[in-house]
Amino acid sequence: MSRVLIVESPGKLKTLKKILGAGWQIEASVGHTTELAYDGPKRLGFEFKEGKVITHYVPRGDRGKEVLGKLRKVVKDAEMVYLATDPDREGEAIAWHLVDQLKLKRYCRVAYTQITDAAVKKAIANPITLNTSLIESQRARQCLDKLVGFEVSPLLWNSTGGKSAGRVQSATLHLICERERERLNFKPEKYWLLKSVYNEGFEALYEIAAQAVAPAPNVAARAGEAPGDLGELEKNRVRTEEEAKRIEAIARSSEHVVEATEQKIEPRNPPPPLITSSLQQVAGARYKFSPKHTMKVAQELYEGIDGKGLITYMRTDSTALSNEFVDEARAWLSAHAPEALPDKAPVYKTKADAQGAHEAIRPTSAELTPEKARAQLSPDQLKLYTLVWERAIACQCKPARLSKTKITVAAASTRWIARGTTIVEPGYLRFWKNLEEEKQLPLVQQGQKLKLDDVKTASRETQPPPRYSEPRLVQLMERKGIGRPSTYASTIATLKDREYVVLEQNLMAPTKLGMATDEALSKALPDLVDTDFTARMETALDDIAEGKASWEKYLTEWSSGYLAPAVVKAREILKGVARVEGAPSGTGAGPGTDSGNGYRSTGNGPGSGSGPGPMSEVRERLAKATLKAQKNGAHPTCPKGHGPLILKLSKKDTFYWKCMFPECDAISWYADFSREKCPACDSPMEKIPSKKVTGGYFLKCSKKASHGEEVLFFKNRKTKEWEQAKGPRGPLRPPENTPSSQS
Repeated sequence: MSRVLIVESPGKLKTLKKILGAGWQIEASVGHTTELAYDGPKRLGFEFKEGKVITHYVPRGDRGKEVLGKLRKVVKDAEMVYLATDPDREGEAIAWHLVDQLKLKRYCRVAYTQITDAAVKKAIANPITLNTSLIESQRARQCLDKLVGFEVSPLLWNSTGGKSAGRVQSATLHLICERERERLNFKPEKYWLLKSVYNEGFEALYEIAAQAVAPAPNVAARAGEAPGDLGELEKNRVRTEEEAKRIEAIARSSEHVVEATEQKIEPRNPPPPLITSSLQQVAGARYKFSPKHTMKVAQELYEGIDGKGLITYMRTDSTALSNEFVDEARAWLSAHAPEALPDKAPVYKTKADAQGAHEAIRPTSAELTPEKARAQLSPDQLKLYTLVWERAIACQCKPARLSKTKITVAAASTRWIARGTTIVEPGYLRFWKNLEEEKQLPLVQQGQKLKLDDVKTASRETQPPPRYSEPRLVQLMERKGIGRPSTYASTIATLKDREYVVLEQNLMAPTKLGMATDEALSKALPDLVDTDFTARMETALDDIAEGKASWEKYLTEWSSGYLAPAVVKAREILKGVARVEGAPSGTGAGPGTDSGNGYRSTGNGPGSGSGPGPMSEVRERLAKATLKAQKNGAHPTCPKGHGPLILKLSKKDTFYWKCMFPECDAISWYADFSREKCPACDSPMEKIPSKKVTGGYFLKCSKKASHGEEVLFFKNRKTKEWEQAKGPRGPLRPPENTPSSQS
């Protein structure tokens, strides 16, 4: 009998086999193996009954059945089954479902946040029990998401043509659309900046203009930190050309004298360790990584390279570091950068709703520098590992010490300001360069007369608030409490997949469909797009996870007290709302194209670049195939009964129908149509590819229900005529005015 360890990702198997060695069988669940069934009232897979929530789970599609079947054979004679799914809410639920589906009797839960020899063996030596509160929080989350999706998404299908609504998705879309409305309503204003240039080797800004410059203007953008809000400061800018000319004339005709000089030393504390949101922000700002790509690469580093995990678990909102790592980092600094080592280790405050059992994202070993790891990592892995390593070391360093200098120059009634920053002691900046020096100012004395070389005047226009980059949106989601570390990247990916947003110059722009969907939801279900409302739901789920609230009570009250009456009201409000031109129709129409309808496709949805060919070519093919299916009246319906199917293009260059409901994985392969029609019922004939028949395909009547059985026709090898498989029912004839199909 062997011991069995079950993890989520197959990517961990190689590393864990190397750590545990003989006597262990290590298998992967490949994520969730079960899902809520599509049965019961409204096909939710659960129902409310006397204050209880009765759930019904089934294997998650064919893959779930296959994985569970394999695992049943593996655990049948196991001495002990160790459930090592990810250490979070979803991982706990996966482990719970495995216990139920595999009927486990001898099992235990093991949890670790880094895949190293010591961490894994310590976890196995100290098994724990399943966390019921975490499981209940996940069940509540799953039911909430399905409730919102099943109740609200159909309202969009029948109004704007939007593909889905979601608890986190809709609130996040609202942030993007609100910013777009601010931009559309923005009216630019002209202003002028004036700068005096001195022979002594520095420049100074006219006093009011100087106030309009953000402090530390060249804090490196790659650090992922957002600039300050300059809205109030813009009011102090010179607003008219006449005023700018008047000030310039005074400056050119007056004596310039140093009125005051100020110099002070300021500490700049190191940034805290990386968490999920800050990792996505920094990787996006420095390397243009999308949140999805960042998490993919982080997963690879966590799962292990050459038999060892390189970073800790990457879905976390805790800035805590283990004492062991802090000691290791301080020892490394003592040996390699003693001047940066503080007397005491810095302590970082973790926000109240953070996952207390988790650490921040850090390297599993401070000794493994990026240079040492370079040979075993891909370019993107090295970039991300470097970020994690540098930030983890930097956060244990002394603060940087900066010398801040300010020179005030008087010219008659005008005042001109020069500012400079120099680094006195780099401290943490040796490892994390989120600040660069400004130009060093010369040494001048109070009362000193200066020689004016020039006065420069520049006219500018105020700019609308910028669209969000993906990293900036993640930062905003975190600040507003929308979603959690495990959902930031997937939420943004969903918005692109639903064709609600597109990336334009790496910034998120809402599509016409996205704006219409948000507008409809804002009118019909304003709470659903309200970030505070969504944040309160996240807080409620956190309370359930901590055992402070009942998941069944919360879900029952939320459904009956809010959602049910809100949907009834929304249905009335959305009556008569116009469908967005080019949006998928309720009968399964595919996406529109860019040719004049203003509806844009994303890089991930139907017509995406995931299939073969340029984007425009793919969209054109999808549009033609969809119209052809509409013309032939052959629209497959969702086999699970959810709603319309939309056409997509696979990576193998074949069309298929996909349910537009986000929680549904149902697909149906697209059938091309022949010119011939069925001689029995006059329905379109599908062309079924086959290498075993003459011509490479045979024909099948698309209306099986009309016959009670499949009606098939094969091409006679000799006569080249079509013959019915069970005897002819009449000659096949081409329909009138129907163009020839592809063959």
